[in-house]
Amino acid sequence: MTDRKEIFNDINKIVIKIGTSSITKQDCDSTKENCSIDPPFLESIAAQVSELRRRGKEVIVVSSGAIGVGLYELGIAPKPREIPIRQAAAAVGQSILMQYWSEAFSKFGIKVAQILLTYDFYSDRVSYLNLRNSISTLLEYGVVPIINENDCTCTNEIDAIFGDNDRLSAMVASKIDADLLIILSDIDGLFDKNPKTHDDAKLISLVEKITPQIESYGGDPTSFKGVGGMRTKIKAAKICSMAGCHVLITNSKINDVLLKVLSGEEIGTLFLAERHIKKNRARWIILARASGTVRVDAGAKAAVLGKNSLLSAGVVGVEGSFDRGDVVKLECEGRVFAKGITDYTSEELIKVKGAHTDEIESILGYSNYSNVIKKENIGILEELS
Repeated sequence: MTDRKEIFNDINKIVIKIGTSSITKQDCDSTKENCSIDPPFLESIAAQVSELRRRGKEVIVVSSGAIGVGLYELGIAPKPREIPIRQAAAAVGQSILMQYWSEAFSKFGIKVAQILLTYDFYSDRVSYLNLRNSISTLLEYGVVPIINENDCTCTNEIDAIFGDNDRLSAMVASKIDADLLIILSDIDGLFDKNPKTHDDAKLISLVEKITPQIESYGGDPTSFKGVGGMRTKIKAAKICSMAGCHVLITNSKINDVLLKVLSGEEIGTLFLAERHIKKNRARWIILARASGTVRVDAGAKAAVLGKNSLLSAGVVGVEGSFDRGDVVKLECEGRVFAKGITDYTSEELIKVKGAHTDEIESILGYSNYSNVIKKENIGILEELS
């Protein structure tokens, strides 16, 4: 049996993700949801974070709820599919949400800082490094960063971006080298069956490795308010695992839940991190948005998986339009197995695909590099998606 006290003994940097269903009041019926904020709950979280900081822990909060709160404030029916309405609701709700967070933490003498992020933000390495520096500086000054997705400016379907901030919290935890991600929701953890429809469903206390069987336990969204079902939480755990960050999923309604987690109590589901941690650069490449796809043959795939660079001779096809320095997917036989930073544009690669390295200059009239993608600029996916 894994000793949680021993595991959590060395935990220093913690990301706490709080879902919409946890932040808002539960006084709703089957036809209408009350998405107003629950101040006592926020104050409880602030009190626990204050205690964790007293113990020397660094804490970052990822808070959902802006859209739900905004819809309630505007008097709009829950979960309309029109993206402009959801964006407008996010803009209204975010300011209200931050006001409540600020008031909750101020009761314990703690200042907070708002950070709004989008997926594109993570695809730019300079921006990613700036984020790390900003969060580190805020923590040094005793400020609690409160992070949310910038829903009011995203151009894709809001539900599909991060999944009620589950993936966002995992990416934040991964990129700031957090030791533990605690996901607070309206469920007790991961069950082997849907506990809402099966009385014999059993809570899984520990997940040492995320297998296809574990993934099969992830179902559809569990709450009407939020969009983050267990499936998105398992994906979040996979992201954190390769970064050496443990993940704990548990019910936000447990009294002093954060303190109980850190004391080692057997609540929720604990996903253990991998022992072999990927370097920051590889993690950034894997999580960055790809601008295109480079299809390779089996020999090139084997070379890449063997920690070698990708050569033009192994390229069999190119999809999309990308420039030098962009992140691209590496695909073999219809399956994406890695991502990398390309040293050639899509137009150049179309011309030199299949050619030997010493033929590139005669084809293009110049040669950028001997490799299409250098080995140090490749990240292996390992079934992340």
